[in-house]
Amino acid sequence: MAESGAPEDNELGLFLRSRRESLTPAEVGLPSGPRRRTPGLRRAELAMLAGVSVEYLTRLEQGRDRHPSAAVLSALAEALRLTPRERVHLNRLVKSVTPGFTCRGSLESNRLVRPAVRAVLDQLEPAPAAVLNRLGEVLACTDGYRRLVGPTGQLDDGLPAVFARYLFTDPRARTVYPDWEHKADKAVASLKQGPYRQDPLVVALIDELTVTAGAEFTRRLATVPGLPDTNGTVRMEHPEAGPLRLTYERLELSADDDQHILINLPADEATATALDALHGRRPGALRAVSG
Repeated sequence: MAESGAPEDNELGLFLRSRRESLTPAEVGLPSGPRRRTPGLRRAELAMLAGVSVEYLTRLEQGRDRHPSAAVLSALAEALRLTPRERVHLNRLVKSVTPGFTCRGSLESNRLVRPAVRAVLDQLEPAPAAVLNRLGEVLACTDGYRRLVGPTGQLDDGLPAVFARYLFTDPRARTVYPDWEHKADKAVASLKQGPYRQDPLVVALIDELTVTAGAEFTRRLATVPGLPDTNGTVRMEHPEAGPLRLTYERLELSADDDQHILINLPADEATATALDALHGRRPGALRAVSG
């Protein structure tokens, strides 16, 4: 649910509030003090750091002001210790409320994978890797990816396959992903990236999942900021290979492609050995990522 008096599509306010609440006073050189009931920074603390009034910051977080100046955005970005990628996202959130322009080249979701991208995918064998578009549709993948996710049911309907649909509507997903709650948050963040409410294809998928998944999906839609992570580690309980720990990297293709490559690598030696056995390859074909 949105805050009282706040519009439901207040993505700018949601992003600012989530980043404020994730930043500790110690990280910005402020004393923690006793009896803190607010997670992260208080509004007054962020306002002081950014050089704006508490009242103005409240209006931004509640969606009653959606057009902060470039100077205010820069001050907030500095105070919140935003990464370059988060700063770009913040700027896009402000731009997205201006009607009449979209960065999308087409309303159609790009399902055409260029030959050169397919050639790159071939070179990634035997690593589990796939090409996805903005809907999260798996458009092309390595044999290693098919062997990894095929037994879990993610490719039962063939390609393209929508990961969010599998995660929220297939009962097997909760067994396959022990950290399902965290995985669900990330899936919604990916679906919400950019001015997603201006994208009719994304909106159609959101409407579908609102009906089929219910509160598990809609709660996240209202509370999870639309900034997907680009790397991390995920646990799987594979029906054939057993417990796995995978390090993943998201590599963005050109803006014209509107696609990205998702690469999974073993995060430890046990997973490397299990994947080699799953692929029927000699031990050592896939090396664990250390560090």
